[in-house]
Amino acid sequence: MQILQADDVRPEPELKVLVVANDADVAELPLEGVDRVELHFPKFSDGRAFSQAYLLRRRRKFTGDIRATGDVLVDQLVQMQRTGFSSAVLKEGKDAADAQRQFERYAAFYQADVVVPRPLFARG
Repeated sequence: MQILQADDVRPEPELKVLVVANDADVAELPLEGVDRVELHFPKFSDGRAFSQAYLLRRRRKFTGDIRATGDVLVDQLVQMQRTGFSSAVLKEGKDAADAQRQFERYAAFYQADVVVPRPLFARG
């Protein structure tokens, strides 16, 4: 997962970016030619963007970048990746190195997810 600090984000006019509100129905989004979908977390306790990312990857088969924006907390990054996010923009003042260490804490997960669709017991 690509971790970006807020002050490192620059406009990328060559990319087609779709910014989606967290109450939007992703089943109806026009995804053809879209390079990145940005899903917003208005506050850390609002997890609808997790569901949106999962649906974009699993049901809509979106293969582009799904980016988390807004109130992105370091301790939620692993779950973001597991539900389909491929990049995240940290809140100002958060260190990307601290964030990256979150991924080193867990060697494997028992449950299936978007990244590894087979549960641990079925991987043989």
